[in-house]
Amino acid sequence: MLLTRFTLGGLAALAFAVSGCSESGDTAVTTKPSADGAAYLAKAEPAGAKGVGEARKAVEDGDEVTLVGRIGGGAEPFVNGLAAFTIVDPAVPHCSADEGCPTPWDYCCETDQLPANTATVKLVGGDGKAVATDARQLLGVKELNVVVVRGKAKRDDAGNLTVLAEQIFVRPEGATPAAKAGHHHDHEDGHDHGESDHEHDDHAPEKA
Repeated sequence: MLLTRFTLGGLAALAFAVSGCSESGDTAVTTKPSADGAAYLAKAEPAGAKGVGEARKAVEDGDEVTLVGRIGGGAEPFVNGLAAFTIVDPAVPHCSADEGCPTPWDYCCETDQLPANTATVKLVGGDGKAVATDARQLLGVKELNVVVVRGKAKRDDAGNLTVLAEQIFVRPEGATPAAKAGHHHDHEDGHDHGESDHEHDDHAPEKA
């Protein structure tokens, strides 16, 4: 089992375990932002966005960075009570709808790629403090949405990357094709999504 930890600037800690496709995906999904959330949604996509993998190699603590990624990286990529979530480089493939995985955003077949291709996005207000509303309710986002964020990079001693952003642009669904070329999940040979083959830890986010 691979455990990956992402820090949230001392305000919260997001911990999740990735060990195959989870059998539970009971996340609250909305389709529209709240009245307050509209102010945090950028109307135009910021230019010059880097993929998460590229940014993790080059970005230093305190840099201004524009990042593109797909919401996911664990069975529960959102942080309850905060406008924060993890994103994965769009180049990393996730399970497709016809592969039978109930939570394709956990990247169960690509766990080896997650550490170098995952970052945390934390929405902050004008005072620099984390917005204390779940991103799903505030922004109307859900798992596998592709987002583009611009903000200040925070790096920890382990090299994890967090972006403190004041606005987030959500790409329309279908605007960015998933990187599937040359990718194949062999679900019949050692990767069955049935309950008998997978056991999953509780992925509820921890609070610092």
